[in-house]
Amino acid sequence: MAGHREQALFCQIDDDDPLRGDRGGHVRDILVIASADRIQPGDYVPDPLIVDLFAGPGGLDVAAGWLGVPAVGIELDSDACTTRKAAGLATVSGDVQAFHPADFPEAKILAGGPPCQTYTVAGGRDGGAGRRALTQVLRLADLMADSKNNKRKKAKVEAELTELAKAPGDKGRTGLVLEPLRWALTALAEGEPYEAIVLEQVTTVMPVWEAYATILRDEGYSVETAVLRAEEYGVPQTRKRAVLIARRRGPAMLPEKTHRPFRKKPTPEEEGRRSYVTMMDVLDRLAPFEVISNYGTGGDPKARGRRQHDEPAFTVTGKIRRNRVGPPGRPDADPRFDDAEAGQLQSFPRDFPWRGKDIPQQIGNAIPPLLGVHILAAALGLGNEARDAAVKKAIACHAAAPESAPLPAGHRSNGVEVPELFPVQVASPVKQPV
Repeated sequence: MAGHREQALFCQIDDDDPLRGDRGGHVRDILVIASADRIQPGDYVPDPLIVDLFAGPGGLDVAAGWLGVPAVGIELDSDACTTRKAAGLATVSGDVQAFHPADFPEAKILAGGPPCQTYTVAGGRDGGAGRRALTQVLRLADLMADSKNNKRKKAKVEAELTELAKAPGDKGRTGLVLEPLRWALTALAEGEPYEAIVLEQVTTVMPVWEAYATILRDEGYSVETAVLRAEEYGVPQTRKRAVLIARRRGPAMLPEKTHRPFRKKPTPEEEGRRSYVTMMDVLDRLAPFEVISNYGTGGDPKARGRRQHDEPAFTVTGKIRRNRVGPPGRPDADPRFDDAEAGQLQSFPRDFPWRGKDIPQQIGNAIPPLLGVHILAAALGLGNEARDAAVKKAIACHAAAPESAPLPAGHRSNGVEVPELFPVQVASPVKQPV
């Protein structure tokens, strides 16, 4: 048997760490499991509290590790799975559509960030198919909710999803945004509903999350949806994401904003927060420098946006290597952002072991782990102490700057006490393959 490494996501958890609580034991690296279809008898997943659909290279799972909450991710992309394996993240390699809640009986939290290329402006030639199909997707969500115990309606949903996948430029991805709903409704029908649901996508998917919210409220969940700005949570990048948080017990709460947004005239309330985190706060580069975006601005594709070293980065996408970097007025005088720097702008650890092909795309597709910390802490009602301890781990890993830490506060998310869903737990000892 291979020995255990007493390390979690590149950060040692000390014996006196507040996340350890009174449960003892070390957080350990978690076994990576490969399965084309189903988890096989004898395979070992260490009691994950979170099952993460479309897990990518692990943004949400890194966040869960900093919070001390066991998670397992399902991911089809072989390159992202290679990265996850190198990072020691619990992984089931396969198609989310081939799995069911019963395959993860210990999981109490459903999370997911379905592929976004067909929903986003940055999706290249594929971009737009999802937006054109939005009306159909919303109708299918309602039909799915009505089909829990109706085989005929279920067959109709499957047939329409098959047709949707044949649309030009879709490649079967647009309908994947409905997979978390299938999982949630299946769990409800089987009498084992998820205690919390956390979903994240590009802002054009907000109508889908709002449809989810209506359906989940009818099933007894408290639900909140919002567009969150990553820089308002200490991430050194401007990135807007549509988020859904649902809870079976207690009110669903959105994470408390801790940093100012990147704009010219913050409100008095925003002025009371910590300043946004800049590129220079996290990168080991000589200032001054400016970044010239690969994308146009103000509706003019030829007018490239510019950001200075003392500002947050543009949204990190799979095309980040096309951004030019150099002293003001001298574009390309400096090296362009490498994979480690792009990862840091997404709040991954500086030494995160990116592997496989098209690493910039893996990085651009991920949820920033630091944003994930805030979302999970709010969704699970862990409170500011656990959140801030997790941010300290991110800082220790060079995934965040000291400026990313929230200002001290004596209250929980938005000043409302939210019951904690679960005690903060640590992963069970892991059986390692020979």
